[in-house]
Amino acid sequence: MMEQASNPARALRHLTFAFLALAAIMLTGTVGYRILGGEQYSWLDCFYMTFITLTTIGYIEAVDVRQYEYGRLFTVFIGFTGIGVLGYVLSTVTAFMLESDLNSSWRRKKMKQKIAQMEGHYIVCGVGLVGSNVAHELAATGRACVIVDANMSAIHHFLEAHPEQVWLHGDATSDDMLHAAGVMRARGVFAVAHDDGTNLVISLSAKQINPALRVVARCHDTKNVEKTRRAGADEVVSPDFTGGLRLVSAMVRPNIASFLDDMFKSDDNVRIEEIAVPEALSGKTLSVLYQGNSGSLVLAMRRDGNWLLNPSAQHAMRGGDVLMVMATAEGRIRLEQLMRGAGY
Repeated sequence: MMEQASNPARALRHLTFAFLALAAIMLTGTVGYRILGGEQYSWLDCFYMTFITLTTIGYIEAVDVRQYEYGRLFTVFIGFTGIGVLGYVLSTVTAFMLESDLNSSWRRKKMKQKIAQMEGHYIVCGVGLVGSNVAHELAATGRACVIVDANMSAIHHFLEAHPEQVWLHGDATSDDMLHAAGVMRARGVFAVAHDDGTNLVISLSAKQINPALRVVARCHDTKNVEKTRRAGADEVVSPDFTGGLRLVSAMVRPNIASFLDDMFKSDDNVRIEEIAVPEALSGKTLSVLYQGNSGSLVLAMRRDGNWLLNPSAQHAMRGGDVLMVMATAEGRIRLEQLMRGAGY
């Protein structure tokens, strides 16, 4: 859902100015017609003449100024100026309504309806520099998510590139906000706010509400990693630490680094995905994964802690195996559908 960066106070100022401009035109017209027509016309006649001129209703002139050359020119002036001001008033009123609490309530209700229909989605708590990239990657790989942030400007910035994104404005550390984001039906939560303490509380709250949830948290200070893990995070990532490792890789193993970058930046949305094999596929060969699915390729298989690289299509699978698969978003979705059909 796309919306312009709203500012109710600014909209109210524009609305006040618009009505003042309209009042000024009405006052100018009323006084002008009174002067031109004389006292034989009442103030109400002059006001009515201004109104029908401004709104282009076109009734008979309530104040006859045809005998005055300047009277006709004055009517032309009121007509042109008034129509412009009236158009500005209507557009300002519309903008004010769109940015009002009434429209905000309608948007919140619409978002809650969308979230109520979501299941197996992800919740991204914080859409700053890191969180926006997390949400972008989820969108690029066809994974539904709800973004939550207390900073409406950050949400608006993300919506510029992803107008259909589902979002909630509020504090992600609140249990009520996590429930509103569908934490009981979600697959995972990303605690990626800018503050380590906030991410710790998000991890703790999410895990207490839904212990089966997978929580990945961002942590700036490596001293807080264990604390965040003890609070409930299944995985803790330090962008500063991993960024340093990535810089070294770019220097000493540039081709590998370039390959991995392509996996995350490809316009074709090709990614290396992780797929767990259900018990229902035990004994089946990898060839069943390729039937009608040209968008995926198994690179490796992990079994009992050991890796088997480049397994053949005739290699038998076993429940609990983890497959490393290079796949497009569509190929991954077809794989997951196959796994679910097999009891995954």
